[in-house]
Amino acid sequence: MRLVSLCPSLTELLFDLGVGDQVVGRTKFCIHPADGVGTIEKVGGTKDPKIDRIIALKPDGVFMNEEENRLEDARAIEAAGIRVHSSLPRTPGETAAMVRSIAAAVGREGAGESIARDIEARADRVRRAALGKVPVRFAYLIWREPWMTVNADTFVSTLLELPGGENVFAARGDRYPTVTTDEIATTNPDRVFLSTEPFPFKDKHAVELASLTALPTDRFRIVDGELLSWHGSRTPRGIDYAERVIRDS
Repeated sequence: MRLVSLCPSLTELLFDLGVGDQVVGRTKFCIHPADGVGTIEKVGGTKDPKIDRIIALKPDGVFMNEEENRLEDARAIEAAGIRVHSSLPRTPGETAAMVRSIAAAVGREGAGESIARDIEARADRVRRAALGKVPVRFAYLIWREPWMTVNADTFVSTLLELPGGENVFAARGDRYPTVTTDEIATTNPDRVFLSTEPFPFKDKHAVELASLTALPTDRFRIVDGELLSWHGSRTPRGIDYAERVIRDS
């Protein structure tokens, strides 16, 4: 088979399913596995893929994400007679289902089942371990200027809720709402997570926010955005990591 992936986490998943040698096109953001993607042709970005080049590669399938990629690009690829597999998991359970679906599409059902069961088992363990524990109220920031966070309808929020996290901005109407430093201060979260992606938060930003909100400095944590937002074969590690950052006092 000839495959193209337009989502970084799906590129990684294809390699972990054992079909990395069949991937003939990827985005410039598909950087994992580092020792595997280097020789694969880049076909643009997630929002601006080179449709003509993708079609010219004559793939048997193109893997896309409904949030990372644009609907019009998916339609253009399908119009060329190329099969598109698009997904948007918001929970570990939906991620396990996505893994099984993609594994079936590339004939790697056994490998997919192993990853999917690992996701389900770890999610169940973390959920059970959180029973009876005091919820940890959190805000998860993904951008600066303007400050942006996540609501309950996101994979990140769901992952952090598993070990007993409670998103202080869960009820916001937008999936990625803009918030002010006053709102962060008023909600008074126990943890303020500053993600390493898409904005590359650093320790200096934690100091900045602590000053702007007057919240204690030790509430601010830099967290690995790939582990908390990439859905696929990275999810098992992401579940364990979510537990650590929520429960680490």
